[in-house]
Amino acid sequence: MGYAIAAEALGRGAAVILVTGPTHLAAPHGATVVKVRSAAEMHAAVMDRASEQDAVVMSAAVADYTPAEPAKTKIKKADGPATLTLHRTKDILGELGQLPSRKQGLPVLVGFAAETSDVTAYATAKLKEKAADLIVANDVSRNDAGFDVDTNAVTLVSAAGAEEVPLQAKTAVAAKILDRIEQFLIAVPVKDARVKA
Repeated sequence: MGYAIAAEALGRGAAVILVTGPTHLAAPHGATVVKVRSAAEMHAAVMDRASEQDAVVMSAAVADYTPAEPAKTKIKKADGPATLTLHRTKDILGELGQLPSRKQGLPVLVGFAAETSDVTAYATAKLKEKAADLIVANDVSRNDAGFDVDTNAVTLVSAAGAEEVPLQAKTAVAAKILDRIEQFLIAVPVKDARVKA
């Protein structure tokens, strides 16, 4: 979904920085690509660049936890249970919502919520908790939408309410998301906007 959004933004004339984890997908032509392998690397890459952007779209499913002490070699099987201590990863979307420039509405902040139940309710709570402008919520328990397929069905949740976007190509969903981002950017006071005509 993130790659479809990047391609749509490029098609609309935006300069795009695509921070991406490992994937088999080819990056859209024209995007500046920043490759990362861990949640910590993604956090650093996004936070280093976010304050200079007009919009930040956080579509990656970043792990919520990471091993406290990663093993340097293979962990051998042994008798009895294994114990693995995990630490919470940094909350990238939450930190973006606290940027000082957010008081002026920049960058426009779009998050994603991959849910398996109560999709709209969880997305509405996330919108407030993360101080985002838009949450794109999808039911990842569906086989025809979300991960590893070319289609998606989402709910766009903002302060104005929830809009259901029925199952369609991810490219079409990306266009709907970019339409919303453009609406948010139009609403930013001219003196604060960094959008170039």
